[in-house]
Amino acid sequence: MTDTSAGARASGDAAGAAQAKPELISGGHLVAKALKNEGIDVIFTLCGGHIIDIYDGCLDEGIKIVDVRHEQVAAHAADGYARITGKPGCAVVTAGPGTTDAVTGVANAFRAESPMLLIGGQGALNQYKMGSLQDLPHVEIMKPITKFASSVLTTERVADMIGMAFREAHAGAPGPVYLEIGRDILDAKVERAKAVIPEPGHYRFSTKSIGDPKDVERLADILVRSKKPCVLLGTQVWTCRAAGAAAEFCRALNIPAYMNGAGRGTLPPGDPHHFQQTRRYAFDNADVILIAGTPFDFRMGYGKRLRKDARVVQIDLDYRTVAKNRDISLGLSGDCGAILAAVTQAASGRLSDGAKEREAWLQELREQERRAQEARLPSLLSDATPIHPLRLAYEINAFLTDDTVFIGDGGDVVTCAGGVVQPHGPGRWMDPGPLGTLGVGIGFAMASKLVQPEKEVVCLFGDGTLSMTGWDFQTMQRFGLPFIGIVGNNSYMNQIRAGQIMKYGKERGDAGNWLGHVKYDLFAKMLDGYGEEVRDPKQIRPALERARASGKPSLINVWIDPNEFAPGTMNQTMYK
Repeated sequence: MTDTSAGARASGDAAGAAQAKPELISGGHLVAKALKNEGIDVIFTLCGGHIIDIYDGCLDEGIKIVDVRHEQVAAHAADGYARITGKPGCAVVTAGPGTTDAVTGVANAFRAESPMLLIGGQGALNQYKMGSLQDLPHVEIMKPITKFASSVLTTERVADMIGMAFREAHAGAPGPVYLEIGRDILDAKVERAKAVIPEPGHYRFSTKSIGDPKDVERLADILVRSKKPCVLLGTQVWTCRAAGAAAEFCRALNIPAYMNGAGRGTLPPGDPHHFQQTRRYAFDNADVILIAGTPFDFRMGYGKRLRKDARVVQIDLDYRTVAKNRDISLGLSGDCGAILAAVTQAASGRLSDGAKEREAWLQELREQERRAQEARLPSLLSDATPIHPLRLAYEINAFLTDDTVFIGDGGDVVTCAGGVVQPHGPGRWMDPGPLGTLGVGIGFAMASKLVQPEKEVVCLFGDGTLSMTGWDFQTMQRFGLPFIGIVGNNSYMNQIRAGQIMKYGKERGDAGNWLGHVKYDLFAKMLDGYGEEVRDPKQIRPALERARASGKPSLINVWIDPNEFAPGTMNQTMYK
């Protein structure tokens, strides 16, 4: 009996020890859990030996893995994901050239204030400074173009560091962040109970600040007393998901609105407060100019396009942007939507005295818009061949639906489209942003179709642009992501060519910018997509309709006139 009892106790102790064995989890699986906590449901990546445990974790967490053909596209897609969803996007790349290939996409997100996380691999810590495979000082490379860049030095801290990075990505004006995680950190397993995993929703502060309430009242007073106000709604209006508040602000205060960047579409085409062609006229004649969510950078002539005696008010998420490059009358740092909604409330019922003068100002602008439209109508409706780029833009604009997301990825051809194409709602315009990066289109289209498959994607490429990242057209085909790609093909890097002609004369204008006559329609067909060539402007719309009906990734190769340039291109100051 005694021996049996001892055996039973030993057996019970062994069973208890087995039951008490701690649960282990790897660094790669901690990455996936942290991403899942953030609401990320897809990562964009190009495989490498340093990072494969993250893939294994993503499979367990149900996170989709989209593998692309170049890391720049992965970074652009993560940037696009952030712009579309309002959540940070995530790209995962290997060490060395994997990370440096992604630098352009991260830099573009930095200037565009887009919150994305890039995770890069690294050699093991016990190989530090020994020359391990693909070893580079990634953190030092990334610091100037991110809001936060750090190595992760222990497996226990992996999820905690990801939470920290996301918090930094959303502080003030959002932006990209970078984490370097070594192969040994990802592969190592630690006790699940000792790993720090932030609880979703509990490691982020509120970003919906209105700043000083007294400044809100001051702005309401300024606008109520103004006879000729106007507002420019910039990218942060979309970043803050403030389209509704901005539209209500314009309508309640009867203020004409201009839109740039991702702010396009805040007001739909035909809205009585939507203006597009008369921004310079408005800036030259308004008594109050409100700039909401866009900096005084090169697009605004560094603030010099606003006359010195104008009363200028600026709203921005980042206090460092307010009054940068130009003195202002009033500056507010905070969320565009929260501030505009508060100003609308503060001004409620106070506009009656100046309502007639305000309406006369809008009528003045509408007349100027009509004249501008009439002046360019011959180009918009031109039947010339090669096709006028403004005719192409006109046909694209007429082709858009309420559910179309328009992506502009190019130089001169997209500059033409910028003055013509009017998205039908907020979040339906995407362009690189102020860095002017070429090659974003495929990545943005990829993210858009993954996140909102019910929406149509129309992407206008320059022929020089598509050649940079175009091989990921095959990724679109491989993942079943149909979109309508349009190539404005003039066989040149034509925006640069325009500047060269202005600066050095026509006889030297083609140096370094000739691309050749590339048939991108055949490229699409080679990759099992839909392709069609267009040389007659009357065939643009039918070709677009056939691409829409194909249900495939498509490229409509439209041959446009290389000697017709966008007005914005001809007005570039760098060449004068």
